[in-house]
Amino acid sequence: MDINILKTFIEVYRTRHFGKAADNLFVTQSTVSARVRQLEEALGVQLFYRDRNNIQLTPPGQRFLKHAESILNTWNRARFDIDLSEDTKTRLIIGGEPSLWDLYLGEWLLKIRKNLPHIALAAEAVSTESMVRQLVDRTIDLGFTCEFPQIRNITISESFAFELVMISTKQGLGPDQAIQSGYVYVDWGTSFANQHAKFFAEAPAPDIRTGLGHLALGFIKKNGGSAYLPEPMIRDDLLKDQLYLVNDAPVIHHKSFVLFHEDSDRRDLIEEVISWNTRNESK
Repeated sequence: MDINILKTFIEVYRTRHFGKAADNLFVTQSTVSARVRQLEEALGVQLFYRDRNNIQLTPPGQRFLKHAESILNTWNRARFDIDLSEDTKTRLIIGGEPSLWDLYLGEWLLKIRKNLPHIALAAEAVSTESMVRQLVDRTIDLGFTCEFPQIRNITISESFAFELVMISTKQGLGPDQAIQSGYVYVDWGTSFANQHAKFFAEAPAPDIRTGLGHLALGFIKKNGGSAYLPEPMIRDDLLKDQLYLVNDAPVIHHKSFVLFHEDSDRRDLIEEVISWNTRNESK
């Protein structure tokens, strides 16, 4: 099996579009179509419903997705291991939800590099669902998420607590005004969604939904609008009067969690770098 075929399958699933998948993979759309057909013929099933501008996985495609991700992750980990230099004794593969890299994981990664220069590091932005599968398959060593999945043999603990505040590019707005127009809903996980629904039960559908805090921030600063974002992420913009707190908007207290396999052969290293993260963020 050509590994590029699996990459193509996953990219089509991710983008829901053959043309966008082709652009991201730097190939032609006909190449993407040919690879998907080849995979479907090899498996003997249809993997996608091909409705115009709405590509969706079929039930067999949904079942195959986790296997495709597992194969690709195992392949990437094997390449990572093989590429280790003679001076590098250990490698550490870290997965995190995309917005958590922007919030605090990036700085923490730099601290690992500074203190353990001979450790080979790989950092990946992944969904919680994919992260859990990779932890179970041991294709990543630890992961960070805003969810609290209870999975057998996976150790989970609180990593970092933060406040999500409602901000806007307009000064003096109340929450009912801010959420009516130009509102960007950022998916901070199930706990946030439940609290958000409680506070804004009658809110209209948001203009944009995204799982990326930095994307929401960039969009709002360029086009105007409002969103719930972590206070550390927008602190400088508040001080510069580029963004404003929405008056009387509820503050949503949120947590992130760190996960790793309890039988990991790198457990001592994992617990050491996790402790750095905790100490660093509590200062």
